[in-house]
Amino acid sequence: MLEIKKITKVYKTEGFTQTALDVVSVNFRECEFASILGPSGSGKTTFLNIIGGLDHYTSGDLVINEISTKKFKDSDWDSYRNHRIGFVFQNYNLITHQTILSNVKLALTLSGISKKEATERAKKALCDVGLEKHINKRPNQLSGGQMQRVAIARALVNNPDILLADEPTGALDSETSVQIMELLKKIAKNKLVIMVTHNPELAEKYSSRIIKLKDGKIISDTNPYDGKKNTKEDKSVNNFKSKKTGMSFLTALSLSFNNLMTKKGRTVLVAFAGSIGIIGIALILAVSTGFQNYVDSIQEDTLTSYPLTIMQESTDITGMLLAMTTGERKNKGTNKVIEQQYLTNMLSNVRANDLKSFKKYLEDNYKKVDDDLSSVKYSYSIDPLIYTIDATGKLAKLNPSNLFSSIYNSNMLSSYSSFGSIFSQMIDDKDALSEQYNVLAGRWPEKYDEMIIVLSEPNGISDLLVYSLGLRDNNELTNMVTKIMSGESVNVNNKPMELSYDDLMKVTLKLIMPSDTYKYNNNYKVYEDMSEDDNYMKSLYEKALNLKIVGVVSAKEGTTSTALSPGVNYTASLIDYIIDYAEKSELVKKQLANSQIDAFSGDRFDSKKSDIGFGFDDVISIDSDKLSKAFNINIDEDAIRKQTVNYMTEIN
Repeated sequence: MLEIKKITKVYKTEGFTQTALDVVSVNFRECEFASILGPSGSGKTTFLNIIGGLDHYTSGDLVINEISTKKFKDSDWDSYRNHRIGFVFQNYNLITHQTILSNVKLALTLSGISKKEATERAKKALCDVGLEKHINKRPNQLSGGQMQRVAIARALVNNPDILLADEPTGALDSETSVQIMELLKKIAKNKLVIMVTHNPELAEKYSSRIIKLKDGKIISDTNPYDGKKNTKEDKSVNNFKSKKTGMSFLTALSLSFNNLMTKKGRTVLVAFAGSIGIIGIALILAVSTGFQNYVDSIQEDTLTSYPLTIMQESTDITGMLLAMTTGERKNKGTNKVIEQQYLTNMLSNVRANDLKSFKKYLEDNYKKVDDDLSSVKYSYSIDPLIYTIDATGKLAKLNPSNLFSSIYNSNMLSSYSSFGSIFSQMIDDKDALSEQYNVLAGRWPEKYDEMIIVLSEPNGISDLLVYSLGLRDNNELTNMVTKIMSGESVNVNNKPMELSYDDLMKVTLKLIMPSDTYKYNNNYKVYEDMSEDDNYMKSLYEKALNLKIVGVVSAKEGTTSTALSPGVNYTASLIDYIIDYAEKSELVKKQLANSQIDAFSGDRFDSKKSDIGFGFDDVISIDSDKLSKAFNINIDEDAIRKQTVNYMTEIN
C-alpha cells in the first residue's frame, strides 16, 4: 500500500519560492488504476516524480508498505526505483541502436540476473504487450503505439509493485491510445497503476479512480481510500527488504562494446583523433619530462662537483667584482684621481660563520631539508700523512705531497705546494656515486681504513698517479722538475708501465699520525720534529696503520660532471679517526690542558721572548790544545765563552 502523508514540495531559486505541492495527503490501494488530472502547473508531474523517487519532498512523508521513507539513503532510493517502481514516459526513452529485446533486457542489468534468465523474462514481457513477432526490430522500425508497448514491457519486466505512466498516450493517435489504455487497465488488475494525463475522457472510461489537482492541492477524488492499516513511521528502514543494485564488469564491458560497434565509422574516427591527441600530449610530456630530467641531472652533477661551500670566514667577493666592473665614474673630465676602496670594502665585509652551531642545527633538522640536499660533506683542515715504500725501496711521503714544491719555493703560490697530491676526501653518498661511476674492480670503501682509486678513463692511468703511489722512484720526477726549473733540458726515456687493477689494489700505503712525528726532548723541554729523521720515520712506518685500496672506479660514459677527483679517495671516517687519535695523544692533551702555553716550546703564546732554547755549549766545543799549537798562543776558554755568550744573546 502507498500512502502520501501531508507532502509539501517547495522549489527555491534566487529570491523566488514556488510551492508545487501544498500539504497533499492520499492513500492508494495495492491494485487500482488511478488517473491524475489537472491543468498545467497544478503539480501532476511533481506528484508522480515524488512517488517514483525521482524527486524528494520538502516535508511530510511517503510510506511504502508501512515503511516511512524519511530516513531513506540514496542507496535505498536507488533500490526502490529499480525494484518497486516501473516508469512509462511520454517520449518512450528507448535506445535507438539496440533491438527492442535488448531495450527491455537493459532494465534487468542492475538486478544481478543472468543473461539467459534476462532474455527469457524480456521475451515474456514483450509477448504480454503483443510484440512477440518484433523482438529483433529496432525502435525506428516500429510505430508509436508499438514503441509505447516496448516502454510498458520494459517497465514491467522487473515485476514492480507500482507502474507510473506520464502522459502515455500524449504522442499517440486515438486508436493507438485506446489500445494502450486497455493494456494499462489489464495491468491494473494485479498492480497499482498511476497515470498522469490531460485526456479526461480516457481517464473516465478506463480508470477506476480519478484524482484532480489544482495549484498543488487535491480538489477531488472519485474513489478515495482511507487505509485501514496503521503506519509505523518509526519502523526501521532496514526492514525495507530490496535487492541490491549493481552491474557486473562483464555486463558493463559488453554494453560499452555494443555501443561502440553500433557506429563503427564514428568510433574509428573518434579513436583515431583521440589517439593523435593522446600521442601528441604524450610526446610533449615525454620531451618536457626528459628535458627537465636532463637539466636536473646536469644541475645535480654540477653541484656534486662544485658544491655549495660554507666556510669559517666568508666575504662578498661577487659584490666586490661587480663594484669594480659597474662602478659609477666620478669626477669625469677632471685631473683628480679618486681612490676606489674595493679591497677595504671587501675586507670590512669579512664575516665569521658559527659552523659548530650550524652543523648541530643541520643534524637536528636534517629531515626538513633532506629533499633539497643530495649529500652533506664536512671538511676539516686535516691532510692525512700517508707514506709508502717506493720502487727503489726508500720510504716516501705521498701526502701531503711536496712533489712540486720546488716550483713554488720563491713565489706567492708556495701555500699550494700540495698541488701534486693525488689524495682527496670523497663524498658519502654512494647512490650518487653509483650513478656517476662504474666499479672496475673491487668495491666502494666501507671502513675508515679503506680507500679507492679513481681513474680518468678505464684503461689509462696518469704518470703523476704512478709516481704518487710509489710505483716509480719519486726522486726521478723531482729531479726532472728541478732541472726544468733550472733551465736544463730533460730527456724522458721511461717505457709506459702496464698495470692491472689488482696491481693497483696491492699498493701498500700507511697512515702516520702527525703527533707521532714529534719527540719530546727532556734536556730542552721541547718537542722536536722528527719527520726528517729516516730511522725514526721508518720505525713509525713499521707500526703505522695499513690503508687498504679496496676498489678501482672510472666515470661512466656521458657523465658531464663528477663528484670524485682522479687519484686516491678516502672516506670522511678516516678524518674522524685522525681527529680521535690526536685527541688522545700526549702532545694534544698537554696543549688542551693549558691553552696559554705553547706545548711545543713551553713558552706562553703572548710572550715576547724568542729564546731559541739552547746555548753556546750546545753548538760549539773548544779544543784548547789544537788552538794553542795552531796560533802559538795561550787560550783562555772562559774569555771565549763569555764573548760568545754575548753574540748568542744578540742572535736571540
